[in-house]
Amino acid sequence: MALDPAKGYRALRAGRYSEPGREYFVTFCTGKRRHGLTNDALGQERIRHWTEAQDDAVWAVRCATLMPDHVHLFVSLGQKLALGQAIARIKALSAAKLRDHELRWQPGYFEHHVRPEEKRLPYFLYTYLNPYRAKLITPECAWPWFVCGDDDREWFLPFLNQGLPEPAWLADLP
Repeated sequence: MALDPAKGYRALRAGRYSEPGREYFVTFCTGKRRHGLTNDALGQERIRHWTEAQDDAVWAVRCATLMPDHVHLFVSLGQKLALGQAIARIKALSAAKLRDHELRWQPGYFEHHVRPEEKRLPYFLYTYLNPYRAKLITPECAWPWFVCGDDDREWFLPFLNQGLPEPAWLADLP
């Protein structure tokens, strides 16, 4: 049987379905994983776009982390757009600014539909700890590009040690 590289991508997209009100963990990257998203101007604009999408009922951001070459979003999808349309909107809004910094978005995105029976804390911890895992920041510092939604701040922030990760969490990181 001949290898068809495009079939794998089509197979991943087959059956992809988004439903309003459902929660999704989404990751998308810069082309060639080039760094630059955490440049102050770019970073502030990314977070503003996430907030505007929330204000427009596209989604509610549960938590998110902006990394130098990728984005992790844990969102509750709104009524206005399908998940793919929401991601396309976010990418389109930022494409020109990224080009100014010689960056572009990689095509596509990874998404995982978070089922109702799944615990949310592991998604929050993964998102929060990502910059520590990548050794972009020391344990004594808070990552400036982590965002926690208003509705989730009250239950999630008490897990932190005065806004910082618990030392035991960092000991288990690769």
